[in-house]
Amino acid sequence: MSFTPTPSQTVGPFYGYALPFAGGAEVAPVGHPDLITVHGYVYDGAGRPVPDALLETWQPAPDGSRTGAPGSLRHDPVTGEVIGRDGVTFTGFGRIATDADGHYAVRTLPPGGVPYLSVLVFARGLLHHLHTRAYLRHAEDTLLSGLPADRRATLLAHEERPATYRFDIRLQGEGETVFLDFG
Repeated sequence: MSFTPTPSQTVGPFYGYALPFAGGAEVAPVGHPDLITVHGYVYDGAGRPVPDALLETWQPAPDGSRTGAPGSLRHDPVTGEVIGRDGVTFTGFGRIATDADGHYAVRTLPPGGVPYLSVLVFARGLLHHLHTRAYLRHAEDTLLSGLPADRRATLLAHEERPATYRFDIRLQGEGETVFLDFG
């Protein structure tokens, strides 16, 4: 007797179903005067863009609070499917799929109390998601100061122009992003 592997027994990606949602990259209301954009590419071990990765970002509000905004996602009244955010509330949470070129972009507000966005990476070939941080500025931080300069650089987003930061994620190989172990 032969059995077909189930999704839990194979390595994805299965992220396109039910995980991405409309407005997932809009953590803060569009047009907010303090809006920032963090964008970049996800690369595999050979340096090729990963077109089917999914990123989640988590951060405190500009005032440092971490309560989020329950009820800010809108649902289709018939199907119950998430159809987007309410467009006026800061949520602290983003879910962004990379495009065909491996690019992502999230629009948010500067985090309060910490100099970084927490980032989770889901991608093909990964049995478990990866945790990292995108530092928007160099800070006296226990994690950053404990790393050699070349590894520290993999966590620093670069300000390309005012309010726009570039943060590339390398899953393996030269310049591999520092990933955190919370296990």
